[in-house]
Amino acid sequence: MHCPFCRHPDSRVVDSREADEGQAIRRRRSCPECSRRFTTVETAVLAVVKRSGVTEPFSRDKVVRGVRRACQGRPVDDHALYLLAQQVEEQVRAGGSAEIPSHDVGLAILGPLQDLDEVAYLRFASVYRSFTSAEDFEKEISQLRHHQSG
Repeated sequence: MHCPFCRHPDSRVVDSREADEGQAIRRRRSCPECSRRFTTVETAVLAVVKRSGVTEPFSRDKVVRGVRRACQGRPVDDHALYLLAQQVEEQVRAGGSAEIPSHDVGLAILGPLQDLDEVAYLRFASVYRSFTSAEDFEKEISQLRHHQSG
């Protein structure tokens, strides 16, 4: 790790702590050259593989933006959206893979969104599963009702 002040190529770890609920490690470092201290944050990279084959880092913010569109006009606050994004990230990381298909991210969103707001769930599912008719909505609503009663 290069020192951000003098660019010395080495540093000493003074302290390490978990951050972001165990998803990252915060390290306090000291430069042996200039003696200044700085902080680094290390996270395990989770890559999302798009249908086109392109990979990009997983982003909670991107999950929040997608779900926020489905929740437009619904009584869902930002805190609930961030909790949902955290649940989705925990679920996809629990799979243990460094790369995950975007399709699996969408599947991971559907469960918590269904519990959060049914209308938003139907909106998201209609786009995600490419509904083409009212019959598709009817099938999904029927499954929702079955899920509620069971």
